[in-house]
Parts: sequence; C-alpha cells; structure tokens
Amino acid sequence: MNIHEYQAKQIFAKYGVPTPRGIVANTPAQAVKNAHELGGKIWVVKAQIHAGGRGLGGGVKLARSVEEVETLAKEILGMTLVTHQTGPEGKLVQKVYIEEGADIQDELYLGVVLDRAKEMPVIMASTQGGMEIETVAHDNPEKIIKVAIDPAIGFQGFHGRELVFGLGITDPTEQKNLISFASKLYKLYMENDAEMIEINPLIKTGKGEFLALDGKMGFDDSALGRHPEIEDMRDISEEDADEREASQYGLSYISLDGEIGCMVNGAGLAMGTMDTINYMGGTPANFLDVGGKANAETVAKGFEIILKNPKVKAIFVNIFGGIVRCDRIANGILEATKMVDVRVPVIVRLDGTNAPEAAEILKNANIANVIAADDLADGAAKAVKAAKGEK
Repeated sequence: MNIHEYQAKQIFAKYGVPTPRGIVANTPAQAVKNAHELGGKIWVVKAQIHAGGRGLGGGVKLARSVEEVETLAKEILGMTLVTHQTGPEGKLVQKVYIEEGADIQDELYLGVVLDRAKEMPVIMASTQGGMEIETVAHDNPEKIIKVAIDPAIGFQGFHGRELVFGLGITDPTEQKNLISFASKLYKLYMENDAEMIEINPLIKTGKGEFLALDGKMGFDDSALGRHPEIEDMRDISEEDADEREASQYGLSYISLDGEIGCMVNGAGLAMGTMDTINYMGGTPANFLDVGGKANAETVAKGFEIILKNPKVKAIFVNIFGGIVRCDRIANGILEATKMVDVRVPVIVRLDGTNAPEAAEILKNANIANVIAADDLADGAAKAVKAAKGEK
C-alpha cells in the first residue's frame, strides 16, 4: 500500500524526522487559508498523487504570493497529471499540499528499501538529489551509496559514518545531523513494516540542517493488520479499480499492455507463463494469480476482470494442480463460461493432481472456444495463434 506525501510527512513527524511545515488542501480556498496559516513569503503548491516525477509533470510549483497560491491551486486541482510513473493515462489530482518555502543549500537523495538478495534493509543515498534514482543508477552508479543494515543489530554508528563519508560530508555538525536523520528513518521503516521510503530531495539548509523536502512510503500489505492507523490512510481513488476488485476475491491481479489474458495459480508459474508467451511472440495482458483456493466463483471473477480489458484477444489458463485440484479448476471453467460471456478463445493447460479427470471434463463439455493444451509451451503457442486469429 502506498500513501501520499503529506501522509508520509505526518509519520515522519512522529519519529522526529524533520520536514518543512505544510497543510493539505482540497480546494483553492483551503490552499489560501493554509498559506496564511503557514505564514512567510514563499510557498510550494504540490499535487498529491501516488507517483513520482510530479515536478516534471507540472504538479509542483512555487508561489511568491497568496494570490499565486490560489491561482496555482486552481490549475493543479482537477488536472490529470502525467508523469513517467503514471503512464500516459495520468492521475487525477484531488489534493494539494501547501508547504512553506525552504532555504536550500544542497540536495541529496536518501531512501530505505529491502534488498531481497541480502535479506536486509539497505539505506541508499546519493549526492544527486532531485534526479530520478533510476537515472543516477544508470548514468552514474558510483554516486549511489548503499549501506546494508542487519536487523539483528539495527542502525549503529558505523552505519552512519559509512553514509556521511560516502556522501563526502566533512563538517562534524552536519555529519551528526545526517546520522541522526538516517537513524530515525531506519527506526520508522522497521517499526511500521514499510517496504520503501524515499526522500528526493533531502535538502541541506544554510544552517547545516537536513529536511525531507519530499516523502514517499510504501508498506507491506500483509502487515497492515498490525498498523490500522496506516491502513486508514489508504486512498482507494489512487488504486486500480480492477486490482482492488480482484483482491476482494483473493485474486492477485495486475493489468499489463498485451492481448493475451493469463490465469495462473502461483506467482512463479505466472511469471514463467508470461515469459513463455513473450518467447512465443505474444504479449501478456495481465498477471492473475488465482492462488490455491480457486473455485467456480473465483475463476468466473477472474474471467470477468480479464475481459474488462478490450485488448484481450485470448485467455491462457495455466494451472498446476498441487494444492488446488485440476478437476476443480476444470469444473470452475465450465461454470464460469455459464456465468460470464467469454467471447474469446480460452486455452487451458491443466497438470498435476487429477489432471486426467480434468481433461475428460473439458473434452466432454465440448465447448467450442475452450482449447486444450498439452504443456506450457503448447499452451502459450496456441494462445499466441488464437490472439492473432490463426487456427
């Protein structure tokens, strides 16, 4: 689950992570009220969406008067903001964050992510603040410092020293300030079951203090039961409607850009299925994992969600029966075709527990647009042909 910048900064405040003062607004009138409340002569009007690159897309602008705050709020609220992370469809801006101006002497990058290879959190930092970290990693990988932290010992002084020395910070006061900042950020990360924290930019002021000028946070969905206060921050308007609907039925669904719908049990098999479709010359339209408790209702819901995508020209059902029996999936497919108008060819590969019984069920059903496949490669090849309209 992701949250907005203003929400991330609310969590930062609880841990003493310094940020500029700001107040969220839903209307231009609220934006003006917030600017007056914050005081000062300079404000930043920032679009609140679950995506990076807002500044480049025109969603972050500087105002030098309260009148300009109102004008910019009117421009940004209600706009469809397109960034490199939203895709061409963009995201509707429904909130803006009015933030006080800051004395920016330098811009850095600081983040905490999980390194799955090392099996521990890693603090990432760079002197290239304000730039996309992916661009820095590609063009100047040597400018990214990575400090892995064993959760068994937590953040220690030597981690902090490795961080500040790597960033070339030599002033003792600034070193102390940044080490304290990083220590608080790590504690925040661990105690809230975060998957990612990104501050870009992290600014250094003229006084040598460090402030989180931006803030992105993502959380482990499986751990939200331990953090109801964070789950309450969920903004469902920022989430894909089909993905949200799928999750209500125990389905893991992610929309993609291809034309072959995929229904698979198990994330690893789903990835292998999509790779094989690509290898055979096709493109997957989605990732859909029905899990180990698939039944007629969940299979029907899977078909329904897949077929909402008008690009889908064929569906490849690839099930390995381990926890879930193949005959149950076969019956589920037959029931689903009665519950949902499946207008495209459905290629079915069932293997594992009760696979022969499943094959017999599908054969006896004699449904014209259900095509049996012998194995993964055969199924992928038939799906690609069907999507192209070939026999």
